[in-house]
Amino acid sequence: MSDPFVVVGADAAGLSAASKFRREAPDREVVVFEKGRWISYAFCGMPYFVEGRVERMSDLLSLSPSEVAERGIDLRRGHEVVGVNPDAKTVAVETAAGDSVEQSYDDLLVATGGRASTGPFDVRGLDGAFTLHDMDAAAAIDAYVAEPDAYDPDRADVSAVDRERVERNAAMPAPETAAIVGGGYVGVEMAEALRGRGLDVHLFHRSGHLLPDFGEAVGERVADELEAEGVTVRTNAPVEGLVGDDRIEGIAFDAAAGGGAGSETLPVDLAVVGVGIRPNTELLDGTGVETGEGGAIRTDEYGRTSLPDVYAAGDCATATHAVTGEEAWMPLGLTANRAGRAIGATVAGDPSPVGEIAGTAAVKAFDMEAARVGLIDDEAAREAGFDPVRETVTAGSRSGYYPGAAETDVTLVADRDTGRLVGGSIVGPDRAAVRIDTLATALEADMTVPEVERLDLAYAPPFSPVWDPILVAAKVLNGTLDGD
Repeated sequence: MSDPFVVVGADAAGLSAASKFRREAPDREVVVFEKGRWISYAFCGMPYFVEGRVERMSDLLSLSPSEVAERGIDLRRGHEVVGVNPDAKTVAVETAAGDSVEQSYDDLLVATGGRASTGPFDVRGLDGAFTLHDMDAAAAIDAYVAEPDAYDPDRADVSAVDRERVERNAAMPAPETAAIVGGGYVGVEMAEALRGRGLDVHLFHRSGHLLPDFGEAVGERVADELEAEGVTVRTNAPVEGLVGDDRIEGIAFDAAAGGGAGSETLPVDLAVVGVGIRPNTELLDGTGVETGEGGAIRTDEYGRTSLPDVYAAGDCATATHAVTGEEAWMPLGLTANRAGRAIGATVAGDPSPVGEIAGTAAVKAFDMEAARVGLIDDEAAREAGFDPVRETVTAGSRSGYYPGAAETDVTLVADRDTGRLVGGSIVGPDRAAVRIDTLATALEADMTVPEVERLDLAYAPPFSPVWDPILVAAKVLNGTLDGD
């Protein structure tokens, strides 16, 4: 084989691209480098593994190395690409054995993902302090929260797991009190997971409401649900530091913004820091590649970077926002898989756009579901050139007489001048999250609020009232726009 397609990163974007390419161009070589041992795993499923809903780590794997090999893909684990020479069209690789090798490429995909950002909080060398952005961390947390004599090592049933780290954490006394730093996706999901494991959980968030990307209405209902399930939610409580020498002992935080007496320390024996992620782009240092929002690699509609024959996809790459038409960086699972598949087709000779993104996302907190899409924040909408108008309504999820009907809050945001829908969020305990797909489709189609109001959505008492909550919200917002 010749004309190798080289892929850096063996998770969602990387293996999607390699698999699609191999099917479309069976006569060309495809080589995938992965610096670690883990491949093709469900990052979003890790909190549910820690909680115990997922019984085995192997349940979170989509592909095994042997299955990748069966597809004709040359997968090389334990190989870290540390540099790219775009002029020579080669990558420099360091192996786990300490060797240095050089690999030529005809086309290159950088799918290196992202890593957890710890902000000012250094969890390294502090037992009981974790970030959650890889499978080894999930396995370590799962082992740490179990009683030493009750831990089931078969839960971490994948050969790639850092067995030494797991055994070390399993031998420690089980924690009783946990602090979670950051009220985003990871923070909310881990609050539920650790509460499910019986811990006293405290969730710290520096601003006024959780899930800031989802809007205030969502943040407040999610916080209420967490509190009802025994989680202590501390908003307006910036964390100042992790306290402890060898093992975590406490969380120092500023309680003044929330009406407290200033700096306080909460004794804890477990801390999870979830304050965001950063794109892994270091292998392209010195190449002159263009970067964009969040420091991610700038790409065009086909995933091409500013370097010839070099593509990027997944959590390390930008994409085009469906509402603004501008560059955006939104590290989400579907974005990575879809872009990888498209790039695989393009490199094989079938030019395929990676698709626009709208930031469609969902999260669960116990029985409360929340989802969002598009531009929720007024300031972000104004920066994009819109004059935002919003309405939040509460409507039933089913016909009122049918069992299970529950209050669903829908927030819609539109542009005052054009009436175009630019964003929305939904929260409620009864199938609220899946309703966001209607709004995502409306955004992709550039629909106006009156057009959304006229959508012919399904009605049957077990599934929806005659006027679905989305239609109710569109009707109210349309009235506001007409009143302007």
